[in-house]
Amino acid sequence: MTKNKINELIDILRKTYPDAKCSLDFTTPFELVVAVCLSAQCTDERVNLTTPSLFKRCKTIEDYANIDLEELENIIHPCGFYKNKAKNIKKCAKQILEDFNGQVPQDMDSLISLAGVGRKSANVIMLEVFGIAKRNCS
Repeated sequence: MTKNKINELIDILRKTYPDAKCSLDFTTPFELVVAVCLSAQCTDERVNLTTPSLFKRCKTIEDYANIDLEELENIIHPCGFYKNKAKNIKKCAKQILEDFNGQVPQDMDSLISLAGVGRKSANVIMLEVFGIAKRNCS
């Protein structure tokens, strides 16, 4: 598919679905980071059933960095791959605290440097939290 065809398709999708938004529930940038990490190999519906208890338990990025790994695993268990996801969430929280002054970074390179965050996740975070969307296909 050519670059022009891809951009035409994007335009069609934007016109067809002007109100499209992320179906993950979150109230803070880091909550979306966590929800996106949990959504790998899991449905958004399951994530949205799991995150309320997690978000109630962990209110700050420091809470995620400091939560007992086993407790975190138990909370996120329904989302699958919970051992790896729990390690990534804790590591990601520590990276944000140590490397980004406690703020979720707003650029692609910084986001994909975080544990558990790949390109797709970074794009979701950039669009939903910061309103930054990559317009053209490169």
